[in-house]
Amino acid sequence: MSRASYPNPSILLPPSVTLASHAPAGAARSVLQGPGGPTDGPGGQDGPVSSCSVRSLVLFGILDHYTRRPAADGGDGGEGGGEGSGAGRVIGTLLGKRYVDDMGHVTVEVTNCFAVPHAERGDEVAIGKDFNRQMLALHTRANRGESVVGWYATPCPETGRHVVDTSSLIHEFYSDECSDPVHLVVDAALADDRVGCRAYTSSALSVGGAALANAFHEVRVSLGATEPERICVDRMIRSEAAAEGKQPPANEGDADVSRLRGSMETLLSMLESAGDYVDGVVDGSAVGDDRVGREVADTLASMPKVRPEAFAKAFEDGMQDLLMVTYLSNLTRAQLAIAEKLNATLGV
Repeated sequence: MSRASYPNPSILLPPSVTLASHAPAGAARSVLQGPGGPTDGPGGQDGPVSSCSVRSLVLFGILDHYTRRPAADGGDGGEGGGEGSGAGRVIGTLLGKRYVDDMGHVTVEVTNCFAVPHAERGDEVAIGKDFNRQMLALHTRANRGESVVGWYATPCPETGRHVVDTSSLIHEFYSDECSDPVHLVVDAALADDRVGCRAYTSSALSVGGAALANAFHEVRVSLGATEPERICVDRMIRSEAAAEGKQPPANEGDADVSRLRGSMETLLSMLESAGDYVDGVVDGSAVGDDRVGREVADTLASMPKVRPEAFAKAFEDGMQDLLMVTYLSNLTRAQLAIAEKLNATLGV
């Protein structure tokens, strides 16, 4: 692990407070400011980050990392283990993409994440640099479109602060991984039965060329989900509600399936009625109607003519596709189980 430390404590100020401190040169501090603070951060070649979009999968990953964290008295080497303000605090790497709109505003889309082992004791922090590099190489092999966009952390368990003394050190580490990294803070304590989520960018404050502090500026955060993620989250909510004996919320997908089922039942009833009418006319039990006969003939003529062997082949191809999707789903489930066991073994 790479270790670093700062000689002086951090200063955390509310958004309405102006920094007025005469710190010696080289003193490293973290200053917390709200969305209304200055935005002339480093920003990279595309300007400062103005907003951050977070996928629901990322929140689940961070919450899972937090629930698997070692105990505060778990000894050396674990995230948040040992003494110091970092006990129970977890960090990790954020992966995603950066977009620039026509106005030059930069939006960071966070699509994935992975945990990084670290330890904090006082003003010192140790980060699993080799572990981060190996995990990043594995992720980029699976998805070349993702790159490092920042890092996440949970608030300090003792004070509840989003930015602590060592945040500047960790942010400096990720500044070497990408330009203008985003610091995402997820409140995994579930206060008021909700997951608090805030994002920050950092810029250096200096006076006369001497480093005075690092200011963390809050940026807008939006939560999003792809269609598969939305379906999974909806199923989880409905399953939880059913387990507690509550009425599950309405689901648009179930409503669509219900409407489709009703339409198919109506179509089957109409086909049965038409078949009974034709059979009755043929055996003489019913009086034939020329107009109805022409409509039935026109309907049958509009149907595509498919040879039985061609229909059988199309059906078999569809069945093979379904079996392939089922196989890939089972394979993914097995890989996730293996990954969980590896993470538990490595203490991540």
